[in-house]
Amino acid sequence: MNAAVPDKERVNVLLVDDQPGKLLSYEVMLAELDENLVAVSSAKEALAYLLKSDVAVILVDVCMPELDGFELAKMIREHPRFQKTAIIFISAIHMSESDYLRGYEAGAVDYVSVPVVPELLRAKVRVFAELFRKTRDLQQLNDELERRVAERTEALALSAHRLQQSEQGRGLALVAGNMGSWDFDLKSGAWFWDEGQSRIFGVDHATFVPSLERVRQALHTEDIEGIRQAFAALHPGQESCKIEFRIVRPTGEVRWCAAAAFASFDASGALARLSGVITDITDKKEAADHQALLAREVDHRAKNALAVVQAIVRMAKRDNIDDYAKAVEGRIGALAQTHELLSQSKWEGADILRLILDEMAPYRTDGHQRLSIIGPSLVLAPEQAQMVAMAIHELATNAAKYGSLSVETGRVDISWSTFEGALSLVWDESGGPKTVPPTKEGFGTKIISSLGRSHGGRAEFNWRPTGLKFTLELQYQRGSAISDRAVTPANTGGGANSRLLLVEDEMVVGMFMQELLETIGYRPTDPVGRLSEAMEMATKERFDGAILDMNLNGEIVYPLADLLTQQCVPFVFVTGYAPRSVDPRFTDVPILQKPVLQEDLAEMLQNILGFAPNQPSARPMAAAK
Repeated sequence: MNAAVPDKERVNVLLVDDQPGKLLSYEVMLAELDENLVAVSSAKEALAYLLKSDVAVILVDVCMPELDGFELAKMIREHPRFQKTAIIFISAIHMSESDYLRGYEAGAVDYVSVPVVPELLRAKVRVFAELFRKTRDLQQLNDELERRVAERTEALALSAHRLQQSEQGRGLALVAGNMGSWDFDLKSGAWFWDEGQSRIFGVDHATFVPSLERVRQALHTEDIEGIRQAFAALHPGQESCKIEFRIVRPTGEVRWCAAAAFASFDASGALARLSGVITDITDKKEAADHQALLAREVDHRAKNALAVVQAIVRMAKRDNIDDYAKAVEGRIGALAQTHELLSQSKWEGADILRLILDEMAPYRTDGHQRLSIIGPSLVLAPEQAQMVAMAIHELATNAAKYGSLSVETGRVDISWSTFEGALSLVWDESGGPKTVPPTKEGFGTKIISSLGRSHGGRAEFNWRPTGLKFTLELQYQRGSAISDRAVTPANTGGGANSRLLLVEDEMVVGMFMQELLETIGYRPTDPVGRLSEAMEMATKERFDGAILDMNLNGEIVYPLADLLTQQCVPFVFVTGYAPRSVDPRFTDVPILQKPVLQEDLAEMLQNILGFAPNQPSARPMAAAK
């Protein structure tokens, strides 16, 4: 006997017959199957049970009074749940082939004739019960599989959505960071090249097909070897590298890139794949270069300012210490006011009206109409603004001590106008004490006179008895006319006859340097503040040596240095920049850092000229190249 089937796995077997005795006999015959045997005596009861429960096998008597077995089977088959339920007909009458056919058409799967053979009935019910049980188990497995597939599909969809979001986030991060990613399979030659890469390289992502040759063509020729060496150094123990290089876009634009590359190797240790991320660091590079340039410029301006202060302190001669202190403080104050104006404009220039108003502010506080300031708005270049401010300061200081501003009835009219790129400024004093021309030229007069000469113009003092009238005319636009100079024969001796070209755009510093050179014993030119004028002078006159400020209002003095080198004229660089900023071809040229000390200047000139100013000598030594 087969082992009993656990209760939880039993199936329902429905027995339908209108005779209780037959139902009892069927139950006895099928008892050993250990299934749930459900006996009903009518078709109505059978249908009612079927609506509430699943049934594996239905045994139906063909002949029943209200509804025969054929009609019941047909009704059962019409319900979707029972279209595949096994129905076995039990018949006590002789049935023809047409009766069998009718039964099969109604939904029967088998017939059992009376008298019923118990073994045969059990065998048939057992087969269909097992078939139902396996079908049910398969359905449960199928349902579980479908559930798992649905869960997996949902998980995959969620994972795909998250991956898409992550990819979108990565794309946004790459765009925001000017980044791109790439991958190259060395064995298959396949490339992965995202939109960020195309954006950095300046190519159309839809049409660009990456290849080693196309990528190589985009690299800057000077950086190809460095990239090759970086990749050649990769090995299984060193799988990554970081490099910086330049690319050239199809438009010719050069961009700086930083790349982090990662290598994969096969089992033999051969390089199999390269992948990485590239970042466009052009803006970062330019910002760093700009910051370095700004630092050098700040250093240069600071040293120039110190040089101007040094000149003011050195050249401000007075009879007593109080007058000396006031003169120095006043001139440095005027310089500081101009620097403030220039700082507000980021050193692009200063408005002449604002500049004069600030300088004359101390003389406009008493409420009297002693000043008249009239002129158009005009922005002066930084070096001109500083000199005009100091000139106005010197004129105002002189007027307050000796001129019209020294008495209450005095008056100063300041006016300026422009014509064809030239500035004409007039300082007109009246109502003050009788004016007497000075017996000697002071520091202030030197500054004012030098201002006119250094900017292609003139400065005129008219010492009228009624008051000083000063006129300043200068070219304020870049590229102004150069004063004509006659060709001067070359000097042939050293010592006090040594003629030096002095190039310096800061006029106060230039005047100071001129005084230092004269004190040492040389014959310098007046300070030359423009490269074009200095080039013309060096062409027309042969000098024994030169002192060159490296930066002339933004123009580098190298063309003049090249000319002097060709002429075998020795020269010295004077600069507020660090020595490392000098062009490599002039690394042997001596450099003086601002502010300049007299002893250093004298020693350096003696070294390059080959003699001291009071020691006659043959021709000067050639300039170091």
